[in-house]
Amino acid sequence: MKHSTKVGIIGAGPAGLTLALLLQRKGIDCIILENRSRQYVESRVRAGLLEQNTVDLIRELGASERLDKEGLEHHGVYLSFNGVRHRVPFKELTGGRCITIYGQQEVVKDLIQANLDRGIEIVFEAHAKHIEGIETESPSIFYQHNGEEHELTCDFVAGCDGYHGIGRQHLPKETYNEFRIEYPFSWLGILANVAPSSDELIYAYHERGFALHSLRSETVSRLYIQVENDDTVDNWPDEKIWEELSIRLGAEGWSLQSGPIFEKSITPMRSFMIDNMQYGRLFLAGDAAHIVPPTGGKGLNLAVADIRFLASALTNWYDNQDDSLLQSYSQDCLRRIWRAQDFSNFMTYLFHKQAAHGSFENLLQKSKFDYISLSKAQATTIAENYVGLKEI
Repeated sequence: MKHSTKVGIIGAGPAGLTLALLLQRKGIDCIILENRSRQYVESRVRAGLLEQNTVDLIRELGASERLDKEGLEHHGVYLSFNGVRHRVPFKELTGGRCITIYGQQEVVKDLIQANLDRGIEIVFEAHAKHIEGIETESPSIFYQHNGEEHELTCDFVAGCDGYHGIGRQHLPKETYNEFRIEYPFSWLGILANVAPSSDELIYAYHERGFALHSLRSETVSRLYIQVENDDTVDNWPDEKIWEELSIRLGAEGWSLQSGPIFEKSITPMRSFMIDNMQYGRLFLAGDAAHIVPPTGGKGLNLAVADIRFLASALTNWYDNQDDSLLQSYSQDCLRRIWRAQDFSNFMTYLFHKQAAHGSFENLLQKSKFDYISLSKAQATTIAENYVGLKEI
C-alpha cells in the first residue's frame, strides 16, 4: 500500500509530535509513524523537567492547558555536599526564568491529542523497516502495519525514533563521528506515593554516593540513588532504599518522608552523540542523535531544541525554496548539544562519588561545590544552563 506526504516523521515522542505541530501550523503536510501503541507511549515514564524554552514552545503551540494547571514551577534548586546545602535561585540569576516539573508522559499525551485535534495523522504500531532514496528528492519509508506492507513517499524524512531507531542506521557511517562515555555508576530510581519532602529538587553528593530528590506531582515523589552498574533492584528492598536516601539527602533540620514505592528501575549513565545529524533528505533529532546522562535534565529539552531548528529549516524550504537552513541544521543543533553535554557531564562528575572520601579527586569536587556558594558568576552559570539558555 502506497501513501505520500511532504514530511515523513518516524517516532511519536516529544520530538516527532512537536515537529508535526510546527509544520501543520505552516501548512506543511506530514504523517507520523510510531512503532508502539498509543497506550504504550502515553504511559512510558521518562524525565519530568522542562526548561523555560520548552514550556514556552508548548504554550505557543496551544497544547499547554494541562501543563499550565498541573505543572509545578521551580524557581531554584538545592545543591548539597555531605549535608551542607546551598540554594541556586533561578529567578534572581536568570531574569525570571524557571523550570517546570511535568512528566514526559504527560507532555506526550498532550501533544498526541493536539496532533489528532488538528487532523495530523499518527499511525501507531507502524513498524518502520527501512528507508530508501534519501539521496533523491522522493525518499520512502517502508513500514508494516496491521500485517500489511506500506510505503510512505515524502520530500523529507525526520528520524525522531530514538537511540535504537532506524533513522541513525541509515546515515552512511563515513558521514559522522561517534562520541560516547559509559559512566562507572548507575541510578536506582523510584516513584513513591508520598508528598515531596522538599519544595525544590535536591542534588546531593555523599561519601556513600549520589542522591536526588525530585517529584512528579504534589503527591508523587521521584528519587534516585547512585548504585554500581551491575546492581539489581532485587538488592534494594523498600526499607533499605528509604534508609539510604535519608542518609545521603540528610541536612540539619530536614527529614525525608517515606511512602509506598510503586516503581523501581536501574538506569545506566551514559553520554552519546554524533557530529552530523543529516544526510540527503534524512534529518535526525533527539535521542536518535544524542543522549545525555539525566543529571542535568536535558534529554527532552534537547530534542525540542533540535525540532525548532528543523521546523524552521523545512518551513524556509517550502516557503522560499531555500535550503540554507537545511544545510546548516547539524551545526545549528550541535552548538546547544555540546553545551548540554558539557553541563550534564559537569553535574554528573560534581555530585557522584568516584574516589575515596578525602582523596585528591574528592577534594576537588568539594572545592567546585564550595565555589558555587562563593561566586555569583558560577551560580549564574549553573542557573542559566539549568533553566535553558535563551540563544545558542
